[in-house]
Amino acid sequence: MKKVRIGVMGAYRGTSMINYCEQADNAQVVAICDKWVEGLERQKAALNDPNITYYTRFEDFIRHDMDAVVLANYANEHAPFAIRAMKAGKHVFSEVLPVQTMKEAVELIETVEESGMVYAYGENYCYMPAPYEMRRLYREGKIGEFEYGEGEYIHNCESIWPSITYGEEEHWRNNMYATFYCTHSLGPLIHITGLRPVSVIGLESLMADRKRRVGSKGGLFGMEMVTLENGGIIKSIHGGLYKNSVWYSVYGSHGRMESGREDAGSGVDQLYLNADVYDGEYAHHDVLSYNPAEKNALESAAFGHGGSDYYSMYNFVQKILGDKDADTIDVYEAMDMFLPGLFAYRSVLQGGVRLQIPNLRDPSEREKWRTDTACTDPDVAADALLPTCSAGTPVIDKAVYEKMYRLWRKDFEADDGYTNAAMTQGSKKE
Repeated sequence: MKKVRIGVMGAYRGTSMINYCEQADNAQVVAICDKWVEGLERQKAALNDPNITYYTRFEDFIRHDMDAVVLANYANEHAPFAIRAMKAGKHVFSEVLPVQTMKEAVELIETVEESGMVYAYGENYCYMPAPYEMRRLYREGKIGEFEYGEGEYIHNCESIWPSITYGEEEHWRNNMYATFYCTHSLGPLIHITGLRPVSVIGLESLMADRKRRVGSKGGLFGMEMVTLENGGIIKSIHGGLYKNSVWYSVYGSHGRMESGREDAGSGVDQLYLNADVYDGEYAHHDVLSYNPAEKNALESAAFGHGGSDYYSMYNFVQKILGDKDADTIDVYEAMDMFLPGLFAYRSVLQGGVRLQIPNLRDPSEREKWRTDTACTDPDVAADALLPTCSAGTPVIDKAVYEKMYRLWRKDFEADDGYTNAAMTQGSKKE
């Protein structure tokens, strides 16, 4: 089988994608790029592969002879590099998030359209066992038309904050607003239904002492109440509540399906189906419960996030190889997953009003947003800089970041800070 030659930008979070290429029969890593020399050297020593070239400059990396680029760099910096890569003739797999401004959203979409390159958004939670099975069942009509759904991505990161922010005061995690990191909770429901979000109301929690003591300037958690094009409604919640939870529920005109709860010992590995219309293997009237992971390929078992890291990469590579049915998340669906969070925060800043979500599939809707740089990143926003929460951007003592830096260095030098977080968190200093 032909192998797609892949370059990975981000030696830290990129570990999972590198591992895929090391084990797969349809891809190989040929280049790795990272400005963070320590992380690059550690990856080089771990892989010990003479066929991989290492770069510290993106300008050199993008000229390498390769077919595709995986972007596993900082979550607020994916779009500029994706645009440059596609203009250089490379297919792109982008880690979350796809963009941070409306200006970037317009530019990214138009670059995909003009270049003809494959763009795949790496929202791996869509490929977790239960939500992925829910997508199959919904598309088969098992629960009828979508009416209501809930998505939760609750992750208390306080204990690992040093390992994922490195004591950097301006790290994107320290400066993100409460509804920014929305696609883990909202994305699977969009992927299940295939429906476009048309409006949103945003909510933000300002009970954020737990965030402030590690240096984070945003709200504790965010919520999007999203109306879809068919009139159905989604409640999406994500952020730093004390106890973790990943959970999805979908109500249709003929029934309900949901993943298991972590406190029940099953979580997203378990699916519950309760529908009134049954046929074939579902021909009974009891609540059906099973573990969809048992139906998944054995190849995914060694990968993080319930095997979902495997499927997101596998489908990307298969799409490049010409498989039109490969289940990738294209640039338009990526915006359907992200824009509700962006406009939810604008809703928060306007007192919780309902805002319309632009349909960027329509070129005529893009003009209004082509120069919109509003965000919480001062390097990008210019005169459109937003506060990190509705109460304003808090001032945090420099000593907090100095402490986070010391804790990170201690963990990194002991190897814990690298290996424990590399599979799940953003890369450092690309």
